Order: sequence, then C-alpha cells, then structure tokens
Amino acid sequence: MTFLVGVAAGLLLTPDGRQWLRNPTVMLGDRANASAPPETTPASPPAAVVAAPPAISAVTPLSARLAQGPLRIGVFGDSMADGLYTGLYRDLRDQPKVTVTKFSEVSTGLSRYDYVDIQAKTQRQIEETPIDVAVILFGTNDAQGISLDGVIHDFGTDGWKAAYATRIDNLVAMLRSRDVAVYWVGLPRMKSTRFDGRMALINDVVEARMRALGVPYLETTALTSNEEGGYEAYLPNASGRKVLMRANDGIHMSMAGYLRMSGPVAERLKRDAGLDRPAPTPVQTPAA
Repeated sequence: MTFLVGVAAGLLLTPDGRQWLRNPTVMLGDRANASAPPETTPASPPAAVVAAPPAISAVTPLSARLAQGPLRIGVFGDSMADGLYTGLYRDLRDQPKVTVTKFSEVSTGLSRYDYVDIQAKTQRQIEETPIDVAVILFGTNDAQGISLDGVIHDFGTDGWKAAYATRIDNLVAMLRSRDVAVYWVGLPRMKSTRFDGRMALINDVVEARMRALGVPYLETTALTSNEEGGYEAYLPNASGRKVLMRANDGIHMSMAGYLRMSGPVAERLKRDAGLDRPAPTPVQTPAA
C-alpha cells in the first residue's frame, strides 16, 4: 500500500503522470501494457513473417520548409511521449516560426491495433491537422503479443520482431508519403531489470528499422543512465548538480527528466532546420 501511494504521488509530479492517472496503463511490477482486455485468439507457434521494406519517399528538407512558412512539429506516442511533448514545447517556444502540437495518447502503442490502430489514428490526425515533422516515441505499452492474420506472435519472438518492424515501416511510409519528416526517439533506461530488457529489445528493433529507412533515431538510454550504465533516479544536470529525473514508478520521467530527453531532439531539429545558425546581418546601404 505504501508503494502504491508513493507511485501515485510520483505521477502527480508530472503532466503525463497526471494524464496517466485519468486514463491508466497497467503498471504492476515491471509491466506497462495497454489496459484493453487481452486477445482471445489462442497463441500459435511463431510463423515466418517477413517485413517487406516499404517504398521510401523523399521529404522536403526542414530548412526548405522553414523558408516557406512556420515549421509544424507533431509529437506522437504514448504517455512517455506526453512528457516529451512538454519538454519539446518548452525547448522551442522561443522560436517564432516553429509550432509544437501534441498528438500522443496514453495507453497506446504499436502492438495492440485491436485496442487503438495507430496507423489509422495517425493518418486521421495529420489529415485534420497538417504537420511538417513527426517526432515519435512508442514502446512502454508494447511488450505484449501482436495479432497478425489470425496468429498471435509472442513478445520477443522472431515473428513478433518482424510484425513490429512492419508496423514501424508502414507508419513511417505513410508519414513520408505525405511529405512529413520523421524523427524517432528511443526509450530511456528503466528501473526494473526485466522491463529494461524488454524496452531494450524494442529499441533494438526500432533502431534497426530507422537505420534501414534512413530516419533519424535519437537514443536516450545512455542519456538516462548513470556513469555505470545503470538506472538512477537522480542524475547530474548541466551544472553537475544531481536532480530527480524519474517518477516513482521507475518508468516515466520527472519534468527535469523529460527536458533531459527533449533537449537533444530540439537541438537536432534546430540544426536540420538551420535555426542554430545566426541570422544574417542586414547589409547597410551607405546614405546618399
């Protein structure tokens, strides 16, 4: 009971935590799975599932987009992405030609399309609110089986990896076909060793697909680890002072933690858009 009270108090400290409390994801021990009921289809032996590489569409460079008007950035993902959005919004709020919009939703992911079909949902979202850039962070709810063509592929199997890769590929292909640049953010270090291993597996699949698709992948595991590479709730900030970076659940971040994750993302976006370069000095015309 004391543990549960502590978790609730920790969640109340962060915006995504408060949102999570209103629409919770099951998190018992080391699980963070969508709260929909489990699939009823019996599990079958893993079948060979081949992720066919989708056609890769070229997208307009961010610097060219910015020259045409405001750069519209959308953040997609689960409750972890809620916090990433808050950090990214704060990082870029002083950029007058940049907007940041939240499209993320708690308790969603790429495994359970019977619960929320992220492919269809994302397509509807960008049709209603066009964007130029998609920053994506999924995974905390995805350590569960994927049902594909009547077969359930257990988490971590070759069939699961192929099915998950296909969903990643399809999502990226849909966005890029609409001239949306994609930036995928990796999952941070987790407190539970077992859950951390599961998130590392997801990171491995995602990173491999981003490399194959030519999409920027922004790793956060090292950024959220201590000097020994392990989990630690308190990490040094830019001035070297240790600051609480994690919520009590050992999964989500504090606001300082989300800013730690969003900082490199904001810097990459600014660099690609040319916002990190000083504005040209106006040429002074000599007076007549």
